[in-house]
Amino acid sequence: FSDERLRHCPFLYVNFADREEWNFSEAEVKSLREYLERGGFMYIDAGITASFLREHPGLGQHHSYAEWEESPEISQAFKQVFPELSFQALKRSDPLFAAFYQGLPDTSLLPDSVRTYTEQEKWPEGTYSAVALRLQGRIAVLVTPIVAMGWAKNSLEQWETYIRFRILEGNEKLPEMLAGAAYGGPRFEVTREDGGKDIIYCQEAALPAWAQEPDGNWRVFRYYASQEISDFAHQFYTQLGTNIIVYALTN
Repeated sequence: FSDERLRHCPFLYVNFADREEWNFSEAEVKSLREYLERGGFMYIDAGITASFLREHPGLGQHHSYAEWEESPEISQAFKQVFPELSFQALKRSDPLFAAFYQGLPDTSLLPDSVRTYTEQEKWPEGTYSAVALRLQGRIAVLVTPIVAMGWAKNSLEQWETYIRFRILEGNEKLPEMLAGAAYGGPRFEVTREDGGKDIIYCQEAALPAWAQEPDGNWRVFRYYASQEISDFAHQFYTQLGTNIIVYALTN
């Protein structure tokens, strides 16, 4: 990040996994501070990675999990650049999410089993989990779970990845069933938009099985896959990426 060409780039895309070491050199600290204070915008994709994905960096490139807290490496790195500032959860109402596209792609093609959850909890109004570092009110550094996995196309203009949905479902009997249930994978916490903590239980290393929510509710994860779901996800990620770029270039 000390390259002199940085000053000519109003938008800087960085994939978190592309950099093994997130301790900035003195030259990088100076360069980034000047770049961002002069109006530059830095987007760190896959910079929010739930703890159960961190042991294997490649998992964060293919799995997104909604959390409103940046990876520890990013938090520590930017304390070098702006010691007095910290990342804050980006509210669903932030103008960034409507900088060009507003709302979700057409949800009518989604199966009934996932439509309501997608509209109300997963990506309401076309929003996404994110944190931001602001300078004079402007987002200067944006961090999200992986988005670029929804962008790539092959030479035939077909989407390269097949995306499935992870949906939380519950019923009144689940709290009693899950409170003492055994699990074979990791147990971890994730930060919600309101600052509360969900406790997630996995049966396999990178496969969440159920969640205990702050209000005492328990829900299970179900996984849904279809071509309609995958195509919808690609449209969503394309719209989100466009909104991020338009916001960066107009603010």
